[in-house]
Amino acid sequence: MDTCLTPLPEVNDIREVSGGELSNWPERLTSVPPRISSGSLKGITAEMFKENNELWKKRVAYYKTLDYQLAERGRYRNLLDMNAYLGGFAAALIDDPVWVMNTVPVEAEVNTLGAIYERGLIGTYM
Repeated sequence: MDTCLTPLPEVNDIREVSGGELSNWPERLTSVPPRISSGSLKGITAEMFKENNELWKKRVAYYKTLDYQLAERGRYRNLLDMNAYLGGFAAALIDDPVWVMNTVPVEAEVNTLGAIYERGLIGTYM
């Protein structure tokens, strides 16, 4: 069962928040998650996180020009991101009335599910 849990980062002092302070909603969605800013996700920087957010905003805007039903309110309700990485797809759809399940592959080089949780999003392993 331990392999299915996303562990909290270690702390050095009892007054520390494990992993770091989280921003309040809705700023939490776009602020750099503590796991990234602390460097506990190897190879992922705050700049990469911001670039990923911008990339997904552009992609979703483009997808809406191709599929008019995606832009319609209520056409799609449940979406699945099978390679969620940092949850950028779900964050880009935050103003739409959809529910996105972020799925992180168990074979992923970096386990990013904790960062997805810190953004205030939901997710799972697959």
